[in-house]
Amino acid sequence: MSKIITAPSLLSSNFGNMKKGIESIERSGADWVHLDVMDGSFVPVITFGHKMVSDLRPLTDLPFDVHLMVNHPETFIESFATAGADYITIHQEASIHLNRIIERIRENGKKPGISIVPSTPLSHVTEILPFVDLVLIMTVNPGFGGQSMIDNCLLKVTQLKEIKVRKGYNFLIEIDGGVNKDTFKKAIEAGSEVLVTGSAFFKSEDPAKYVNMLKSI
Repeated sequence: MSKIITAPSLLSSNFGNMKKGIESIERSGADWVHLDVMDGSFVPVITFGHKMVSDLRPLTDLPFDVHLMVNHPETFIESFATAGADYITIHQEASIHLNRIIERIRENGKKPGISIVPSTPLSHVTEILPFVDLVLIMTVNPGFGGQSMIDNCLLKVTQLKEIKVRKGYNFLIEIDGGVNKDTFKKAIEAGSEVLVTGSAFFKSEDPAKYVNMLKSI
């Protein structure tokens, strides 16, 4: 089984002290920093933009996993690439010309990802799979932290893992939504390789112990 990558989401940190959130992620031994960018249109909440990513970039060497939950993501690729993103993930539902945007992400020296919300079938992204480095399966409806995992979404993870193995693709399989001590095992068993975790991480009394638990399988 592949090494499990842990990616705590700053969405659940204290926005008044994001530096503390970054420090908590670093001390825990987690692998990535997940950054949820929301525009108040594609999802009902507004979070932050590329300036926040740029301001946080000098605080850590951990990879920045930027998840663009925005309409018209093609207008933001260069700004987030310049700000210091390592992975830039866009939504299948947010743009028509996915290949073009994926190419632009890679041309900017970043690793492209594609994501789908719970109501979108996996079949809607099969044509783009050869061109991405990350596939993010949302296991909650995006927009708010602290939601419960929609178990049926793990079926898409299993199907995606089968396609990856059969076709010899190299993308990472990431899930986001409801990952905690009660759900991480079934997420990994389904085929998840990158675990985004927000509320469970930042509410944990011992984040390092929590991260070690996620990596224990």
